[in-house]
Amino acid sequence: MITQIYSIQTTEEALACVEAGADYIGLAVDTGADLPSQVSLEKAKEIFQAIGNRAKKVLICVTKSDAPLYEPVAYLKPDVIHICGYDYEADEGFVKRIKEICPGIEVLQAVGIEDESSIEKAVYFSTFCDTIILDSVDRRINGIGAAGITNDWDIDAKIVKLAKCKVILAGGLGPDNVREAILKVRPWGVDSFTKTSDIFPDGSSRKNIEKVKAFIENAKKAFEEIEN
Repeated sequence: MITQIYSIQTTEEALACVEAGADYIGLAVDTGADLPSQVSLEKAKEIFQAIGNRAKKVLICVTKSDAPLYEPVAYLKPDVIHICGYDYEADEGFVKRIKEICPGIEVLQAVGIEDESSIEKAVYFSTFCDTIILDSVDRRINGIGAAGITNDWDIDAKIVKLAKCKVILAGGLGPDNVREAILKVRPWGVDSFTKTSDIFPDGSSRKNIEKVKAFIENAKKAFEEIEN
């Protein structure tokens, strides 16, 4: 069971999150979506090299097609590629191609949880992706997630029981509610961006390491409760 922290923008943030116990560290690069927290390919390379093998390195991508994905994956060689746009979603062909370009990479597909219809979609992706992430939806935001609002945990729990792959729970999770979410949904992992960040009026953000530490501590305690 893992904890995942997004969106990292500096080496210092990355290393602080690793020290706090994060298992997966995610960052976004420019793939045409102009995300507020994205970094350059060069900065992403620097951050990933600093992380090394101390945590899994996740590349977050919002695109309109698969074309912009191959170059950054080949250059950065992440452990995981996270597909989270409205206009492009992974399919079996993409999974095969990306694993040929970067052997060992895992494909993480985001599923926006809107209503019961999201269950069928999540189960579909779980048949060929390595992991799915259940996230909140705000159509004003470019991509699935980063909305800071919680999902319907009853729907999430149904997906966890039916999915054929690992499931990460996201969507408005922070130190205050991650324990309750884990005990309710029983996911393989949990993810946090908004509630472990300081968000500024212009939409930019930086990680709040004290919140990151509290999130990870509370999540790991909840996972231990389940295991025991």
